[in-house]
Amino acid sequence: MKLVVVAVGQRVPDWASTAWDDYAKRFPPELKVELKAVKTEPRGSKTIETLYAAERQRIEQAIPKGAHVVALDERGTSLTTVALAARLKAWQMQGGDVAIVIGGPDGLDPAFKQAAHEKIRLSDLTLPHAMVRVLLVEQLYRAWSVNANHPYHRE
Repeated sequence: MKLVVVAVGQRVPDWASTAWDDYAKRFPPELKVELKAVKTEPRGSKTIETLYAAERQRIEQAIPKGAHVVALDERGTSLTTVALAARLKAWQMQGGDVAIVIGGPDGLDPAFKQAAHEKIRLSDLTLPHAMVRVLLVEQLYRAWSVNANHPYHRE
């Protein structure tokens, strides 16, 4: 199984790239994590619908065929670490790839969110996109560690 994080936005600070790489390399061979960054649509005088459509097209091209799609959304299901570990275990039992999608500055196209298999949220706080990537990969690693009885997570 592969976890593919599709994130709108190609430029992140070096610290975020370093942190992503550090966590991504910790995953075991049977659970690979991959980041696919897609271009943010230039804002200018475009309508929100135009922005959503352009970013949605890029996102959909980055999602592996047949993947289980999980949209990060501020109104999504709030999960504890243990609950995320249970979701990860369920995704692994499904056997296919999972695409977790992080939207751009204006979020995700509402129709895309509606079509996603699941919607989850990471926090009640508003977080910068670079921080979301790092928080997500760390929490996915933590969820794996819970399932593997690895000492990284402590209750």
